[in-house]
Amino acid sequence: MLPSQRALFDIPREICFLNAASWCPLPIAVQEAGRAGVARKGQPWTIDPAFASRQHERARRAAARLINADSEDVALMSSVSYGVATAAKVLAVPAGTRVLMLENDHSSAVLEWTTRAGAQGFTVDVVRQPDDGDWTAAVLAAIERRGAPPVGLASLSSVHWSDGGVIDIDRVATTLRARGAALLVDATQAAGVIAIDVRGLDPDFLVFPTYKWLLGPYGRAFLYIAKRHQEGVPLEQTSYGRRDINSERAPYFRDVDYVSGGRRFDMGERDHFISLEMASVGMEMMADWGAAAVAARLRMLTERLADGLRNSAALVPDAAVRAPHILSLRFRNGMPAGLIERLAAERVHVAPRVGRVRISPHVYNDEDDVDRFVEVFRRVSA
Repeated sequence: MLPSQRALFDIPREICFLNAASWCPLPIAVQEAGRAGVARKGQPWTIDPAFASRQHERARRAAARLINADSEDVALMSSVSYGVATAAKVLAVPAGTRVLMLENDHSSAVLEWTTRAGAQGFTVDVVRQPDDGDWTAAVLAAIERRGAPPVGLASLSSVHWSDGGVIDIDRVATTLRARGAALLVDATQAAGVIAIDVRGLDPDFLVFPTYKWLLGPYGRAFLYIAKRHQEGVPLEQTSYGRRDINSERAPYFRDVDYVSGGRRFDMGERDHFISLEMASVGMEMMADWGAAAVAARLRMLTERLADGLRNSAALVPDAAVRAPHILSLRFRNGMPAGLIERLAAERVHVAPRVGRVRISPHVYNDEDDVDRFVEVFRRVSA
């Protein structure tokens, strides 16, 4: 089993940080990449003119590797919401159809469609949070509901950000495809931990950032765009999205037809000399460990948490419906007031999410962290 990687991070032993689903600590190597990037930007005359292109392609390859994609199908984004907005400009949801989304899903996968519904003539169909935690069954039932308008698009997180419920996105994709519906996957809480193969899954779009599970900075995200959508118009109009616009020679505008592949959708001002290399280093670390090894380690930790919390004040979701790396606790009478603050006062850090306590360990955590959480939780929640 993959051992704890705590030595690669700057985390004091007294800190019990179990909140990767909010933001991850940066590995020391990623921090060093950031410092080098700051120094590079501090002396821009030292930058090789070809450096930016190398940096773009390194990040594109690293992101593609995580989801088994062709790097040509990946666009550089600033955020998940930017990626969803790009998809919404490319994909015309047919009037009279439904857009499926999850109750209490993250706003990034939701608000673009609720904003567009009225003007574009489709309806938003919210899949209610299932009492038994089985999101897969709930989504499949919503797709197949008799008498409902056809599904035009499902915009879904493959792991629910607040309750840690996992969706069998392959089953959902197969069902949608049989009905001619499109699929957008927000893989924020999955990429790098749960194996993703876009060649087999064949989503229309899949998007993820680096600042959570991928050990990277804010402001860096990646959008996979299926080839069938790559003739669309990007969200921004950039010189590098066109075939030949070059500031170094005249005429400036030589060929303004779009480039092929995902690159035409790259965000404006993509030359992030500091954070783009940081993102690459973090993604490469995750890919080198491999999703299977990471998931096995984190499953061991969340199972140890679940075992330790039996007969406590919390209700633990069944292992069959939760992701291997997130454990969200419910309470019969609601979350005790001040619980998160009392845990933090003991240097135990987790997140409150939609009435739950969300615990999300990563590769820097170990069994001592888990046992400490259980001990402190039982004491302060009593």
